[in-house]
Amino acid sequence: MTDPEPSYEESIERLRTVVDLLEDGNLGLEESLRLFEEGMHLSRRCEERLRVVEEQVRILTEIPDSQP
Repeated sequence: MTDPEPSYEESIERLRTVVDLLEDGNLGLEESLRLFEEGMHLSRRCEERLRVVEEQVRILTEIPDSQP
């Protein structure tokens, strides 16, 4: 059984943590690379989720064509 995907908010919070850790500069090369990869994955996941939500909002707020 696989773990459920983290929520958008959980992903953003983890991304903030990853960025903070990388900015501290106290990590070794391998750990920095691992965190960078994790951060890129989180960033892409959040970006995709936002794209989907934006599309849903666009559809819901679209004014239908009124043709006689």
